[in-house]
Amino acid sequence: MTNQANKGSFSALFPLIIFVALFIGTGLITGDFSNMPINVAVIIASAIALAMNRKEKLSAKIEFFAKGAGHPNIMLMVVIFVLAGAFAETAKGMGAVESTVNMGLSLIPSNLLMVGLFIVACFISISMGTSMGTVAALAPIGIGIAEQTGIPLALAMATVIGGAMFGDNLSMISDTTIAAVRTQKTKMSDKFKTNFFIVMPGAIVTAVILWLIGLGDAVNTLGDYPYEFIKVLPYLAVLVTAIAGVNVLIVLFGGTLFAGIIGLFNGSFTGTGLIQAVSQGVINMEDIAIVAVFIGGMIGIIQHNGGIEWLLNAVTSRIKTKRGAEFGIAGLVSTADIATANNTISIIMTGPLAKNIADEYKIDPRKSASLLDIFAGAWQGIVPYGGQMLAASGLAAISPISIIPYSFYPIALAICGVIAILIGFPRLKKLNSN
Repeated sequence: MTNQANKGSFSALFPLIIFVALFIGTGLITGDFSNMPINVAVIIASAIALAMNRKEKLSAKIEFFAKGAGHPNIMLMVVIFVLAGAFAETAKGMGAVESTVNMGLSLIPSNLLMVGLFIVACFISISMGTSMGTVAALAPIGIGIAEQTGIPLALAMATVIGGAMFGDNLSMISDTTIAAVRTQKTKMSDKFKTNFFIVMPGAIVTAVILWLIGLGDAVNTLGDYPYEFIKVLPYLAVLVTAIAGVNVLIVLFGGTLFAGIIGLFNGSFTGTGLIQAVSQGVINMEDIAIVAVFIGGMIGIIQHNGGIEWLLNAVTSRIKTKRGAEFGIAGLVSTADIATANNTISIIMTGPLAKNIADEYKIDPRKSASLLDIFAGAWQGIVPYGGQMLAASGLAAISPISIIPYSFYPIALAICGVIAILIGFPRLKKLNSN
């Protein structure tokens, strides 16, 4: 290759720029970031990618697009997304969400409601693997607690979002974790252990802050929260087997089967009801799966045209040290999340480049995967136009801007990530190469 070819081409990044401009530009102009669906934006950007480089035949460009879209990492990611959706909907349908929420609230002392709400949100999110699902499940309860205790609604919603982002960042079945792990070519259990030690201090600090804020609040009786422990078991089973290192496909399939059996046994499902729940779960994940496929295809063309090489050179030219490389990875995924307001998409977009940087500067893949997930999750919990913020503020009928001052955990998450880079934490032993 020539030296010019090695430097890549900035113009090859045009489809990616269009993708970001469509998504965030439409939101800024209209004041509603849902007006440009991300699947439409990525289809338009992909079409532009195919239209570029007119010296090549369309059939050749389609082949590069198909190879990128059909990359083994992308395809495995899609399968995991689908199975995660099936498990989440099946567990929800048999009452696991309600029982898990109620069990947590039943065990919380009345003077630790915000701390308890945060812990419950952490557990539910790490079990469900979805921050949006956690917000949908817990926001109404947070609203009820706020109304009965005089706690600010914005604080209650920020607490739910913070716990949701904690679990989303660590869950074995979270689409963000799946994307981070797959793009960095590491294991779920290894990434979890690395990530956990980085972010746990932030969760502890958040709990302490919530405890201090709650001191002296008058608390009324909140009533009973009935639950059935058997309905919590699918979440516990998935969590335990995933942490134990069982293959994620087996974990998700087994969890879905386990939840379905419990649902049939206790009458939550009929046979057809179970099938419908599994089908709906698959449908729920179709959108993110399609977006992942199109982004894979678009990145395939961008890479072929030299865009990835240019971006890599632009980033690495300013990187002199391993620490600088880690900050580069953090900056890339942060910028992508601020632009797209979607932590999964930001990881999918920047993951391949982050892998190149990690390989160049000998950053452990467990650390690079953790950095991607940490900084994407931190910004996702802060940007006022993110799905989690919009869902919580909509349910509480408050402005998402009012939630930001109480966003203790997302801010703590980012600070933990920065400190981990500065002090080189954690000190990771080399993994066996087999």
